[in-house]
Amino acid sequence: MKAQPNANPTHPTAATPTAGSAGIPSGREYYERSLTVALLRARESTMRRFKRYADAEDMTLPQWRVLRALADGEPLDAGTLCQRCVILPPSLTRILRALAERGLILQVACSDARRHMVTLTPKGKALFDDLVVQSEETRREIDQAFGTEKMQLLLDLLNELREITEDLPDPE
Repeated sequence: MKAQPNANPTHPTAATPTAGSAGIPSGREYYERSLTVALLRARESTMRRFKRYADAEDMTLPQWRVLRALADGEPLDAGTLCQRCVILPPSLTRILRALAERGLILQVACSDARRHMVTLTPKGKALFDDLVVQSEETRREIDQAFGTEKMQLLLDLLNELREITEDLPDPE
Protein backbone atom coordinates (compact mmCIF):
# COMPACT_ATOMS: atom_id res chain seq x y z
CA MET A 1 0.00 0.00 0.00
CA LYS A 2 1.38 3.38 -1.00
CA ALA A 3 1.57 6.11 1.67
CA GLN A 4 -0.26 9.31 0.86
CA PRO A 5 1.88 12.44 0.95
CA ASN A 6 1.02 14.93 3.67
CA ALA A 7 -1.39 12.53 5.35
CA ASN A 8 -0.08 13.76 8.70
CA PRO A 9 -2.69 16.23 10.07
CA THR A 10 0.06 18.37 11.61
CA HIS A 11 1.83 18.82 8.28
CA PRO A 12 1.58 22.42 7.03
CA THR A 13 -0.01 21.39 3.73
CA ALA A 14 -2.49 18.89 5.22
CA ALA A 15 -6.02 19.21 3.92
CA THR A 16 -8.51 21.07 6.04
CA PRO A 17 -10.81 18.83 8.07
CA THR A 18 -14.31 17.97 7.00
CA ALA A 19 -17.12 19.90 8.60
CA GLY A 20 -19.50 18.36 11.08
CA SER A 21 -23.28 18.56 10.78
CA ALA A 22 -23.35 22.22 11.87
CA GLY A 23 -20.63 23.18 9.40
CA ILE A 24 -18.08 23.35 12.22
CA PRO A 25 -14.97 21.20 11.77
CA SER A 26 -14.54 18.50 14.39
CA GLY A 27 -12.36 15.60 15.34
CA ARG A 28 -8.65 15.05 15.67
CA GLU A 29 -7.70 16.83 12.45
CA TYR A 30 -9.47 19.99 13.56
CA TYR A 31 -7.83 19.83 16.97
CA GLU A 32 -4.38 19.30 15.44
CA ARG A 33 -4.87 22.32 13.16
CA SER A 34 -6.45 24.56 15.82
CA LEU A 35 -4.82 27.99 16.07
CA THR A 36 -5.11 28.13 19.83
CA VAL A 37 -3.72 24.64 20.33
CA ALA A 38 -0.86 25.27 17.88
CA LEU A 39 0.05 28.50 19.69
CA LEU A 40 -0.01 26.77 23.09
CA ARG A 41 2.07 23.83 21.88
CA ALA A 42 4.66 26.10 20.26
CA ARG A 43 4.83 28.19 23.43
CA GLU A 44 5.23 25.18 25.72
CA SER A 45 7.83 23.52 23.51
CA THR A 46 9.83 26.72 23.22
CA MET A 47 9.58 27.81 26.85
CA ARG A 48 10.60 24.33 28.05
CA ARG A 49 14.03 25.04 26.55
CA PHE A 50 14.43 28.23 28.60
CA LYS A 51 12.86 27.06 31.86
CA ARG A 52 16.04 25.35 33.04
CA TYR A 53 17.82 28.71 33.21
CA ALA A 54 15.10 30.23 35.38
CA ASP A 55 14.92 27.07 37.50
CA ALA A 56 18.67 27.22 38.15
CA GLU A 57 18.17 30.71 39.64
CA ASP A 58 15.05 29.65 41.57
CA MET A 59 12.91 31.88 39.37
CA THR A 60 9.69 31.40 37.48
CA LEU A 61 9.40 32.28 33.80
CA PRO A 62 6.97 35.13 34.60
CA GLN A 63 9.54 36.54 37.05
CA TRP A 64 12.13 36.40 34.28
CA ARG A 65 9.75 38.26 31.97
CA VAL A 66 9.44 41.03 34.57
CA LEU A 67 13.23 41.28 34.84
CA ARG A 68 13.41 41.46 31.03
CA ALA A 69 10.82 44.25 30.91
CA LEU A 70 12.79 46.23 33.50
CA ALA A 71 16.22 45.50 32.00
CA ASP A 72 16.31 48.69 29.92
CA GLY A 73 16.69 50.61 33.16
CA GLU A 74 13.49 52.64 32.91
CA PRO A 75 11.21 52.32 35.96
CA LEU A 76 7.84 50.89 35.01
CA ASP A 77 4.45 50.90 36.68
CA ALA A 78 2.42 47.79 37.41
CA GLY A 79 -0.03 48.38 34.55
CA THR A 80 2.76 48.63 32.00
CA LEU A 81 4.42 45.50 33.41
CA CYS A 82 1.13 43.57 33.18
CA GLN A 83 0.80 44.49 29.52
CA ARG A 84 4.43 43.93 28.50
CA CYS A 85 4.80 40.68 30.41
CA VAL A 86 1.30 39.31 29.72
CA ILE A 87 0.66 38.80 33.42
CA LEU A 88 -2.59 39.37 35.31
CA PRO A 89 -2.48 42.00 38.09
CA PRO A 90 -2.89 39.58 41.04
CA SER A 91 -0.03 37.44 39.73
CA LEU A 92 2.13 40.50 39.13
CA THR A 93 1.62 41.60 42.73
CA ARG A 94 2.99 38.25 43.96
CA ILE A 95 5.87 38.38 41.46
CA LEU A 96 6.87 41.92 42.48
CA ARG A 97 6.77 40.94 46.16
CA ALA A 98 8.99 37.89 45.51
CA LEU A 99 11.48 39.87 43.40
CA ALA A 100 11.64 42.65 46.01
CA GLU A 101 12.22 40.12 48.81
CA ARG A 102 15.19 38.76 46.83
CA GLY A 103 16.57 42.27 46.38
CA LEU A 104 16.14 42.17 42.59
CA ILE A 105 13.77 45.12 42.26
CA LEU A 106 12.86 48.13 44.31
CA GLN A 107 10.04 50.61 44.36
CA VAL A 108 10.88 54.10 43.16
CA ALA A 109 9.21 57.37 44.02
CA CYS A 110 6.56 58.59 41.63
CA SER A 111 4.71 61.90 41.50
CA ASP A 112 1.44 59.95 41.21
CA ALA A 113 1.02 58.10 44.50
CA ARG A 114 -1.49 55.73 42.88
CA ARG A 115 1.18 54.29 40.61
CA HIS A 116 3.48 51.56 41.85
CA MET A 117 6.78 52.15 39.99
CA VAL A 118 9.63 49.63 40.18
CA THR A 119 13.12 49.29 38.77
CA LEU A 120 15.85 46.67 38.80
CA THR A 121 18.49 46.82 41.47
CA PRO A 122 22.11 46.22 40.45
CA LYS A 123 21.65 42.65 41.71
CA GLY A 124 18.54 42.27 39.52
CA LYS A 125 20.35 43.67 36.47
CA ALA A 126 23.29 41.33 37.06
CA LEU A 127 20.95 38.33 37.32
CA PHE A 128 19.13 39.34 34.15
CA ASP A 129 22.44 39.79 32.28
CA ASP A 130 23.58 36.37 33.49
CA LEU A 131 20.33 34.72 32.35
CA VAL A 132 20.63 36.33 28.92
CA VAL A 133 24.19 35.06 28.49
CA GLN A 134 23.22 31.56 29.66
CA SER A 135 20.19 31.33 27.39
CA GLU A 136 21.65 32.97 24.28
CA GLU A 137 22.92 29.69 22.82
CA THR A 138 19.45 28.16 23.16
CA ARG A 139 17.93 31.15 21.39
CA ARG A 140 20.49 30.82 18.60
CA GLU A 141 19.82 27.09 18.26
CA ILE A 142 16.10 27.72 17.82
CA ASP A 143 16.77 30.52 15.34
CA GLN A 144 19.14 28.34 13.34
CA ALA A 145 16.90 25.27 13.37
CA PHE A 146 13.80 27.24 12.38
CA GLY A 147 15.59 29.69 10.14
CA THR A 148 16.33 33.33 10.89
CA GLU A 149 14.11 34.63 8.07
CA LYS A 150 11.24 32.33 9.05
CA MET A 151 11.63 33.42 12.68
CA GLN A 152 11.38 37.08 11.71
CA LEU A 153 8.36 36.33 9.53
CA LEU A 154 6.73 34.34 12.35
CA LEU A 155 7.26 37.18 14.82
CA ASP A 156 5.87 39.70 12.33
CA LEU A 157 2.84 37.52 11.63
CA LEU A 158 2.16 36.85 15.32
CA ASN A 159 2.34 40.57 16.10
CA GLU A 160 0.03 41.30 13.17
CA LEU A 161 -2.39 38.61 14.35
CA ARG A 162 -2.40 40.15 17.84
CA GLU A 163 -3.05 43.63 16.46
CA ILE A 164 -5.87 42.38 14.23
CA THR A 165 -7.57 40.39 16.97
CA GLU A 166 -7.26 43.32 19.39
CA ASP A 167 -9.04 45.50 16.82
CA LEU A 168 -11.92 43.06 16.34
CA PRO A 169 -15.16 43.93 18.15
CA ASP A 170 -15.44 42.37 21.58
CA PRO A 171 -17.64 39.27 21.67
CA GLU A 172 -20.93 39.85 23.41
